[in-house]
Amino acid sequence: MNRVELEIIEGIAQIDAAAWDRLVGEDSPFLEYGFLRALEDSGCVGGDSGWHPQFLIARSIPADPGAPPRLIGAMPLYLKLHSMGEFVFDWGWAEAAERAGIRYYPKAVVAVPMTPIQGRRILVDADLDPAEARALKQRLVETTIDFAQKVGLSSVHFNFVLPDEVAIFEQLALPIRVGMQFHWQNATDAADSPKYTDFDDFLARFRAKKRANIRRERRKLASAGVRTEVHVGQQVSLAQLDRAFDYYQETIQKLHWGRQYLNRDFFQHLGEKLPERLHLVLATQDGEEFGGAFNLYKNEGLYGRYWGCTREVDFAHFETCLYRPIDWCIAQGIDVFQPGAQGPHKFERGFRPTPTYSAHWIADPRLAAAVEQFVAQERAEMNAQIAMMRQDSPLQASKDS
Repeated sequence: MNRVELEIIEGIAQIDAAAWDRLVGEDSPFLEYGFLRALEDSGCVGGDSGWHPQFLIARSIPADPGAPPRLIGAMPLYLKLHSMGEFVFDWGWAEAAERAGIRYYPKAVVAVPMTPIQGRRILVDADLDPAEARALKQRLVETTIDFAQKVGLSSVHFNFVLPDEVAIFEQLALPIRVGMQFHWQNATDAADSPKYTDFDDFLARFRAKKRANIRRERRKLASAGVRTEVHVGQQVSLAQLDRAFDYYQETIQKLHWGRQYLNRDFFQHLGEKLPERLHLVLATQDGEEFGGAFNLYKNEGLYGRYWGCTREVDFAHFETCLYRPIDWCIAQGIDVFQPGAQGPHKFERGFRPTPTYSAHWIADPRLAAAVEQFVAQERAEMNAQIAMMRQDSPLQASKDS
């Protein structure tokens, strides 16, 4: 194997786009060069945002001095001066550290900023053999921790890692935190269950009362003159993206806990840098547009992110953010729809409780011990809650009348 060199790069803009996307492969669109570059170019990360890109990359150096190095591994690493926009909440840990006289910031996260979507966090070249790939993954994680120790960071948080990455962190004795989201799957839990043929087939899998509630919501919207349209890829105009930002901003302003992490430039940059991933659901009432949901899609996955409206219409949120995207997923044969964080209301509408995972390295042994104990207890409680909710699912394996 060629010599491998690891380096910290301050920003995705310094990495070749094609080389980065080759590592991402079929994984989440939020990991793609265009999304991360849009965050940087719009100023949503960097500057005084409290998110400072410090990408860790691994290059294979050929023995032939005339041959160029090859990017074979990477991690999206950011230095953080706060805990905002991570969606794996560690405010309590920061407060405990402060009470104990332990400095908590700056810290580091390996994640996609402002994006509570699972995705691969340890990127390696698909052409590596399994043993080389596993060794490189472990080296990338160890190098991140070494970097944190050298520059005096309090901690490193690997957020929303994929289930198949958990073993890497467990091998390094990092505590694994379990969270819960609600994901829609294009099939029931029954073994060998086929994909849904249409929205009515999906509804037929609900228990009768739940099914009636959804149909009632959709009828009321239709009688109120509300319609929705899906726009994807190049169909999404820059003007529509501009309105999508307005809807996003409307939602932030309505929520007392809301924080605006993104700006108008970000939406425009995304339309220029990643147009093929765009998915926009627009809602109109009597022909006048009043709201929308902004999503991304890739391969067999749809990923929901931002919703907003200029006026409140009963059930419009459910139709725009849940029902119409599900309808689209069924028509397109999409396997999974991840609508983001929060929302037990999604469970009542056919979204499956799904565990999410994060791994945490803490420098101070006192805080590390407290975090490990907390994570173990929380993990047991979360796993029990997920199991209980799955048993009480509004969906059933077979249709009833």
